[in-house]
Amino acid sequence: ADTARALEDTAPQIWDEAPRNLCFDYEIGDRAASDAAFALAAHVSDIDIVNNRVIVNSMEPRGAIAECTPDGRFVFHVSSQGVHMFRDSLCDSVMHIPRERMRVITPDVGGAFGMKILMYPEYPVLLLAAEMLGRPVKWIPERGDAFMTDVHGRDNVTHAELAMDADGRFLAARVSTVANMGAYLSTFAPYIPTYDGAPLLASVYDNPAIYVEAKGVFTNTVPVDAYRGPGRSEANYAIERLVEAAAYDL
Repeated sequence: ADTARALEDTAPQIWDEAPRNLCFDYEIGDRAASDAAFALAAHVSDIDIVNNRVIVNSMEPRGAIAECTPDGRFVFHVSSQGVHMFRDSLCDSVMHIPRERMRVITPDVGGAFGMKILMYPEYPVLLLAAEMLGRPVKWIPERGDAFMTDVHGRDNVTHAELAMDADGRFLAARVSTVANMGAYLSTFAPYIPTYDGAPLLASVYDNPAIYVEAKGVFTNTVPVDAYRGPGRSEANYAIERLVEAAAYDL
């Protein structure tokens, strides 16, 4: 409901610099060719679908141990999803320190699927605390904490249309999605419904013209980011539901 209403004038305004809660307005494909094909179509099928928000709920909650050595180097044991991008993001964009001052260690990880590769505010806080205290600092959240702080997945509202000729052959498709970003942007959030997902709406079908628009919106919810085939799952779900609706209609 938050996603569908986010662009309405009566929706709560999240950020002053984002009027009507619009984060981005993205389009890809050939709008003119799609519109022309729809004008000539013998049959048009359309659907409205929701890719509901999902909570990751990893087997092992996020956690970390931060240590700062006497010579000012950090050692960070963290349940992440790879160490190199994690280290680079932490050093370059957050702490602004040389990469050689940071060693990130990730042992076995109990579930990740995208959620644990991201940068969370607890991590630099732990490192700064270890530096200030001169001793290792450990943190791990409760399950309830994870539900409210770990990024969520999906949360899109989509309208899709398929134009066909008299024999049921595809002429064009038009897809419009409103994607919930949450209260603020996480690492890959805008990429998921745009460049990562929108091109896949062509799927395996012979469809001469496709036009896709995706609007990202801010809401008072936990940020949404990469989780298990981000963008791809939503795109495949949308196009397969649309093709199935067309089959029933015909």
